Amino acid sequence: MSREDYLVSTDWLAEHLTAPDVVILDGSWYLPQMTRNARSEYDEAHIPGAVFFDIDDIADLDTKLPHMLPRPEAFSSKMRAMGIGDGQRIIVYDGHGLFSAARVWWMFQVMGVEDVRVLEGGLPKWIREGRPIDDEQPRRVERHFTARRQAGLVADTSDIKSCNGRTQIVDARPAGRFAGRDPEPRPGVRGGHIPGSYNLPHEDLLNADGTFKADGEMRAAFEKAGIDPSAPIIALCGSGVTAAVVSLAAAILTGKPSCVYDGSWAEWGGSDALPVETGNR
Repeated sequence: MSREDYLVSTDWLAEHLTAPDVVILDGSWYLPQMTRNARSEYDEAHIPGAVFFDIDDIADLDTKLPHMLPRPEAFSSKMRAMGIGDGQRIIVYDGHGLFSAARVWWMFQVMGVEDVRVLEGGLPKWIREGRPIDDEQPRRVERHFTARRQAGLVADTSDIKSCNGRTQIVDARPAGRFAGRDPEPRPGVRGGHIPGSYNLPHEDLLNADGTFKADGEMRAAFEKAGIDPSAPIIALCGSGVTAAVVSLAAAILTGKPSCVYDGSWAEWGGSDALPVETGNR
């Protein structure tokens, strides 16, 4: 496997912008403190032909936890309605550079769709290079979509509790939140981290322009954090978004996405029944 199995460049997308088998998704999503509205920004300007992928809507709406994975049949229904079907090449980007697009990539991986890639640098890089944008809503025809859930890519609380020493729990939140020094953005969620977990802030894997660092630099970031990217990993973050950046980085380095704890810190830190540590590991 190579980086091209997971990522595409802006040059590649510009060359394939109108290819009939390519579907482009704007997977933008922002934390409340970012004070940005992903849907409004999409309506104002997006890559031509892009369809908006709302991770808060394409989710399990029967839980209070944020944007949890939907059931496969619900995911398939949403994709059909969006005109996304079997046999297409799916390209995902976001308006931050690389933030929530990895979550969308991981969702498709969980649903058994492997022909999905993330645009390096996202919309900011695309715009900086003077490439076209528009505000038109693309017309999509409903297509057949098959979802086959890959349970090995998703973890829950019981999986975390039963982790043995061979599985590394990797927390992608910033160091201050991991240590419990900085407040959590969600009310009622404690600071700190899962006992025994490792801290690898997702931004440590990225260049300033929202592209992934070179393989050697990414591997060094894992190792500096005490993590072996080739060994089993369960990644988490605040709500399962930037944890997918770790999963994608692991895939680039090893050819296999890491598992993601879908409930992430919103679930673990929000429950007084689950143990929490503070301070650096």
